[in-house]
Amino acid sequence: MIDLISIITPSYNSESYLEECINSVLNQTYINWEMLIVDDGSKDDSRDIINRYANSEIRIKPIFLDNNIGAPSARNLAIEKSKGSYLAFLDSDDLWLPTKLDVQLRFMKENNYDFTFSSYNVISEDNKNIIFKILAPNKIKYSQYLKNTIIGCLTVMINKDKFSSIKMPNLRSSHDMALWLDLLRDGRYAYGINECLANYRLVKTSNTSNKFKSIYDVWHVYRKHEGFSFFYSLYNWIFYLFNAINKRI
Repeated sequence: MIDLISIITPSYNSESYLEECINSVLNQTYINWEMLIVDDGSKDDSRDIINRYANSEIRIKPIFLDNNIGAPSARNLAIEKSKGSYLAFLDSDDLWLPTKLDVQLRFMKENNYDFTFSSYNVISEDNKNIIFKILAPNKIKYSQYLKNTIIGCLTVMINKDKFSSIKMPNLRSSHDMALWLDLLRDGRYAYGINECLANYRLVKTSNTSNKFKSIYDVWHVYRKHEGFSFFYSLYNWIFYLFNAINKRI
């Protein structure tokens, strides 16, 4: 029996990148997938693009929302409606390389892994240049991930049947980080594939102010989601800052 992979894609005002994103899924060498695209109340032409693809490809399953509910809730809605044994995550401005699902599912099944991720490229907004690469370690556990948030959401695949609950915490940002911590909390590992299987698009909004916001959001996860003390948060945060800089060198 060929395993069904459910692809979780939230979308909000993504008309500039959405076609490239969807095409990167259509170009996958692994064919047994469903792509649940949640249009989170877009004001641009995103809905028309999604409808056009869904009308010609039954594996693309749109979910249209009248009001914006935010990325974590949009992802959770798609997860609830997913039918696959495996979950993969792809944001509407990112891309997968053609063998992504094939390579990753084989890696999981051959090694009996439930939670995996891979290396990925950080690309320019126009998708013409690779700016740098993020290289995945062989494996990472909860205490290590607190200090090194190296798991790229666009590279994650999870065996849904092996977890009692997979739900993005309702945080304004870094909700994926919080979910990975939840999944690793009971002593599990996430296993890395040291091969670039995806492209993360660095858009214009990824400026200095947003980098500072990302730093704050990680702090927020420590303090609010994990409930750490100020000093234990600071301890992990210093390692996080060092690793965030180091992995981009």
